[in-house]
Amino acid sequence: MTQFVLNLFDASHALKIDGVTSFVGKDSSGSFGIQPNHARFMTTLAFGLARFRQKEKDWQYLALPGGVLYFKNNELTLSTRHFLMDTDLERISALLDQQLITEEENLRATRISLQRMEQALLKRMMSLQQKSRWQS
Repeated sequence: MTQFVLNLFDASHALKIDGVTSFVGKDSSGSFGIQPNHARFMTTLAFGLARFRQKEKDWQYLALPGGVLYFKNNELTLSTRHFLMDTDLERISALLDQQLITEEENLRATRISLQRMEQALLKRMMSLQQKSRWQS
């Protein structure tokens, strides 16, 4: 049986997985699959789950916040900020849900912080403008 190598990279580590026989992911056009000897291929993955299989083993699931996928010469390279891997679909789905909630909370906190900075900047600019009027 023909196989390929899966290289996973995130911000903190790299993982090389030999003997992969199938990969299924999702990008902006929908779901797609990659098998050994696939043509050269590159795409950006959507937030969610991908999966791969090694020989006759169970599917392994990858939860990721998107990423860049590149396949060439029977080597699949996936680069992302962070990934979680598990064979249990329910467990990794729950982890993905929690990750999505955490990212949404972080995004909301960042937006609030940016709004506060904008307000402080506007107040400072108005204060400087008023000082320049008084001095004129």
